[in-house]
Amino acid sequence: QVQLVESGGGLVQAGGSLRLSCAASGRTFSMYAMGWFRQAPGKEREFVAAINKSGGSTYYTDSVKGRFTISRDNAKNTAYLQMNSLKPEDTAVYYCAAVYAYSDRVYPEGYRYWGQGTQVTVSS
Repeated sequence: QVQLVESGGGLVQAGGSLRLSCAASGRTFSMYAMGWFRQAPGKEREFVAAINKSGGSTYYTDSVKGRFTISRDNAKNTAYLQMNSLKPEDTAVYYCAAVYAYSDRVYPEGYRYWGQGTQVTVSS
């Protein structure tokens, strides 16, 4: 299994930027596809972004395209979510997730391992 720990959340004004990190345990990080999800108060968990295990392919939900960038550094066992041009509606708890990948593709669903979440608050 893999253990995930998010960091980098905080309070930022609209239009600002934050970079979230997801540190993974173990030495098999490169075998996992990674994703980012978020959950706002009173709402269901929402898919945000995904990256394949080799880092060459990404996928984003429409609301963050052009503003967010998912990346990974397999040598550091870390995935990232760079968030630019933040909007108040981006306010949520952000979770990273992992799924063991038998093929080198992005996974829109099927994540099995989850971090504890990090709060992102965007003020008007």
